[in-house]
Amino acid sequence: MPLELVPVRCLTDNYAWLVHGNGETALFDAPEAAPILAELDARGWTLDLIALTHHHADHIQAVPEIVAATGAKVMGNADDAARLPPLDIAVSPGTTATICGEPAEIIDVSGHTIGHVAFHLPQSALAFTADSLMALGCGRLFEGNPKMMWESLSRLARLPGHTLICSGHDYCRGNGAFALSVDSGNDALQQRLDDTAAGRRPCAPATLDDERATNPFLRVGELRGSLGMEDASDVDVFARLRAMKDVF
Repeated sequence: MPLELVPVRCLTDNYAWLVHGNGETALFDAPEAAPILAELDARGWTLDLIALTHHHADHIQAVPEIVAATGAKVMGNADDAARLPPLDIAVSPGTTATICGEPAEIIDVSGHTIGHVAFHLPQSALAFTADSLMALGCGRLFEGNPKMMWESLSRLARLPGHTLICSGHDYCRGNGAFALSVDSGNDALQQRLDDTAAGRRPCAPATLDDERATNPFLRVGELRGSLGMEDASDVDVFARLRAMKDVF
C-alpha cells in the first residue's frame, strides 16, 4: 500500500509533509511546530523521522521543538550538516535511505542552495522537492547558478510522470501569473489555474506530468521560440526565464 500523504500548512505559505505507513511516520521539513504537532495528535501518529531538504530557516526552524516533543530522528545531507540541525542520519546524494519502510532516493537538487536534496520514494510515487522544483515554478538561485539548477530540474524531470511533486511553498498565484505571461496559449496551464482558483484541486501536490505540461521552467523547449532564443541552449533559455521571474 502506498504511504499516506498529509500536507501541513505552516507559516504564511510553507508546506510541510507528513507520510505514514508500515507502522512509521515521517515529516519532510519543519517550518512551524504547532500545526505539525497538532496534525500528528489529531491522527494519533507518533513521529519517527524528520527529513530535511535544505538549511533555510523556514524549513528547519521547528526541528528542536518537534524533536523535544516526539523524540524523532533527524535526517539530512551530510555535505550540508554544518548548516542543518544536528543529524542522527546523514545521507548523501546518489544513495538510498529507508523512510517509513520504503526506499528513498536522495537526489542532488542544488541551485536554490548548495546541498539542497530531494527525497524520491518510488514505491509510493512521491517526491519531496521543497524549493527546487515547485508547483508551477522553481526556487530562486540564492547560492547556485542557472546551469546547476537546470541540471537539478532535469534530474527531477526524468522521474516517472505519475510521481507527486510535493513543493515547499504555495506560490501558485505568483507562479501561475508568471507562467501565463510567458505561455499564454497553454490550455493545460489555464485549466490548472482555473481548477486551483475554484478549489477543485490544491496548489500542491501535482503530478510530474502536470508540471511538465504547465511549469514554464520545464518547458524551455516549447518557449524557446516565443523568447526569440531559437538557437540558444536549454540552460540559456532557463536562465532567461529565471531572470524574468526574478523581476516579475
